[in-house]
Amino acid sequence: MDKVWLKSYPEDVASEVDLDQYQSIVDIFDESVERFKQKPAFTNLGVTLSFQDLDEQSAKFASYLQNNLKLPKGSRVAIMMPNLLQYPVAIFGVLRAGMTVVNVNPLYTARELKHQLNDSQATTIVIVENFASTLEKVIDETSIQNVVLTAIGDSCGFLKRFIVNTVVRKVKKMVPEYSIKKFHWFNDAMASGAKQPFRKVSVVADDIAFLQYTGGTTGVAKGAVLLHRNMVANIQQASAWLKPLIEEGKEVIITALPLYHIFSLTANCMTFMKFGGLNVLITNPKDMPGFVKELSSFKFTALTGVNTLFNGLLNTDGFSDLDFSQLKVTLGGGMAVQESVAKRWQDTTGTPLLEAYGLTETAPAVSINPMNLKQYNGTIGLPVPSTDVSIRDEKGKELGFNEPGELWVKGPQVMDGYLGRPEETAKVIKEGGWLLTGDIACIDEKGFLKIVDRKKDMILVSGFNVYPNEIEDVVASHPGVLEVAAVGVESESSGEQVKLFVVKKDSDLNEDQLFDYCKENLTGYKRPKLIEFRDELPKSNVGKILRRELRDEG
Repeated sequence: MDKVWLKSYPEDVASEVDLDQYQSIVDIFDESVERFKQKPAFTNLGVTLSFQDLDEQSAKFASYLQNNLKLPKGSRVAIMMPNLLQYPVAIFGVLRAGMTVVNVNPLYTARELKHQLNDSQATTIVIVENFASTLEKVIDETSIQNVVLTAIGDSCGFLKRFIVNTVVRKVKKMVPEYSIKKFHWFNDAMASGAKQPFRKVSVVADDIAFLQYTGGTTGVAKGAVLLHRNMVANIQQASAWLKPLIEEGKEVIITALPLYHIFSLTANCMTFMKFGGLNVLITNPKDMPGFVKELSSFKFTALTGVNTLFNGLLNTDGFSDLDFSQLKVTLGGGMAVQESVAKRWQDTTGTPLLEAYGLTETAPAVSINPMNLKQYNGTIGLPVPSTDVSIRDEKGKELGFNEPGELWVKGPQVMDGYLGRPEETAKVIKEGGWLLTGDIACIDEKGFLKIVDRKKDMILVSGFNVYPNEIEDVVASHPGVLEVAAVGVESESSGEQVKLFVVKKDSDLNEDQLFDYCKENLTGYKRPKLIEFRDELPKSNVGKILRRELRDEG
């Protein structure tokens, strides 16, 4: 069935993309700045940066890294913040300086942050002050030498910056006390960088662009090594798919998913940067009324998100009254799009909610539904250009149409491997460059892919991967716990939620104590929502806890 999917490939999309057109993301960036100088590029909190502004500001930050911090090419720079204008400035500054971006979830606990900083060997971190107290707890146990702090309102003009930051700090009390011995403020760093010229660096295809952390297919978070050629390939692939609908320099995409998430990073930040589009950065999409109010200010043409985001919007007052006349593309990924949500979305907006599929390890796009599709079809679409897919059984034998098996993927967007973990890399990348996704899928005669199940016990919470091993390791370290199993159970609000089955060591242990313990050690989406105490847990004949049996019980 090799290449059979080409038979149903969209007529206006080439089956292969030009992988040699650009050496790096920096090449794409430079071209966009030249073509769309005066066009708006990013907007947030009422402030808009044009492509020329982004060029100038990212050059200042790159200069600061080079001249003030004396960082050599290839240095790892962590960025830990929500969607703010400082984020794209920092990303493109780091990349233009020939360095590597390490995206960090700002909601990480101290334990999670310590692991990622040490694993990535990041020497510098750009972090919003709201989460500085987390960094303070572990900074002395990491390789971090330079801290650049920013505040939420720092991209605003003087008066608005003062008001926003005062409200955040004093009124809403969103900035816990912290004490970091040595740091620079982001705006001061920019001013310092402006005093010396940015030295253009040769950035080539095999340089590392991003260390993007994921659980991979098993266990603790690992750094997927995404080279510039991986990212460029996926930008080219996504661009080819979207191009028939796009008017360059005129698109407005709503960026509600955080830029530290690979979906938002590539689909929104990078691909629409290439098109000369405007990214509307939403800092707090969980504030649905505020999100809807923000949407009312723009005639947006594209929106990406996960099922829970779309469902939340649909259930928020005022959303149905918005102007959807310019909306061309709504793309769902990260988790399964529910048919009921897709139908209601189309009824409300007049635009189909199309599903796509990807992985951190594939930068991320593997398949997307055709842009001319009239309605939701329950599939994850067709493979993007220059991408091969195969459905295999457990012995690696290729299966036929509509036969479920593990989805294998091969293409230029497949990561270089997991940082410093050759054994883990070898488990997922096989001879010939095939990536084993760990997802069970099938393919129909027209080439459309459908996800059937997950091979591993991974739990998917609002589009984020949660791995039972990590949850169990944390909970098992509680002195009152004898045994624990973590499984995913259905949730209307997040797709799945974590449920714990616990055997007590201390008979006085209660749910509240465990919930508090998890809150201290796990970021929000990883925390269990349900706890059930048991006298014993089901086990195999070798003593392995049978999670599937527990999951089936609910």
